[in-house]
Amino acid sequence: MEDNKLSIAASSEDAGLRLDAFIGYNTDELSRSYAVKLIEKGLVKINGEAVKSKKHQVSEGDIVEIDVPDPEILEVEPEDIPLEIVYEDDDVAVINKPRGMVVHPGPGNWSGTLVNAIMHHMGDSLSSINGVIRPGIVHRIDKDTSGLLMIAKNDKAHESLAAQLKEHSVTREYTALVYDNIKEDELTIDAPIGRDERNRMRNAVNGAAARNAVTHIKVLERFTKYTLVKARLETGRTHQIRVHMAYIHHPLAGDELYGPRKASDKIEGIKVSGQLLHAGTLGFIHPTTGEYLEFHSELPQIFSDVLSKLKAGI
Repeated sequence: MEDNKLSIAASSEDAGLRLDAFIGYNTDELSRSYAVKLIEKGLVKINGEAVKSKKHQVSEGDIVEIDVPDPEILEVEPEDIPLEIVYEDDDVAVINKPRGMVVHPGPGNWSGTLVNAIMHHMGDSLSSINGVIRPGIVHRIDKDTSGLLMIAKNDKAHESLAAQLKEHSVTREYTALVYDNIKEDELTIDAPIGRDERNRMRNAVNGAAARNAVTHIKVLERFTKYTLVKARLETGRTHQIRVHMAYIHHPLAGDELYGPRKASDKIEGIKVSGQLLHAGTLGFIHPTTGEYLEFHSELPQIFSDVLSKLKAGI
């Protein structure tokens, strides 16, 4: 981003998108909710004219210009929360997020988040691009998903990592336990994801303003009622693995949002409280050195315990 201004040309794929959705989908540094605030303040123009309606639909060829204000003084408080820092230098950090931790503050979760923790551990050494409640946050994983996250410690690093995400060049591999047996050893799910208009908490294949989404699945082990898989993201839509696996009728074990309505919250007698999904591999090009870095993390204890029980029952 240069001089706090962004200019984006709408493609044929963008035609018909609401303005806030267009900004959210086409920038990794601006969230959709933050885009709404910018629109309401008159800081977004289409073809040179200010547009203050988030519902305005963009057309192919539109030039959307966004004036991004200087970062506000962050009001979210740093908290001394233990963090597993896998890697850290002057530009980036890699954090192994535990299950149950929310990434950034929001209604109902203004404390105890990853942002509160990294503010304590890294102070002012965080990028400011993604708004006042997301310092350093380039991408996110769900509350009940564990695993590796990139943190940007300055705006230059943030821009580099965000560009890599947009180009689909970041390596992101997850381990997941899903319901029932998958017959194929490997498969690719290529199905666009958008907002589920019947449930605002969910996304859905071919939902509203659906965007291209591709997930590569490899079976690691089969159990009687479950399959352990590796999921590699080619794109990074919200809830992508959860939505795609539910779409092929193999929702994630423990997933209360996309799983079977009457599914138990226990697997082999172990209460899991959320989907068994772990971001175990993360790789990217270092923003300054140009070196490819790749990191790995072990499954959380509850995931390992469930697998041990399943293996014992074979």
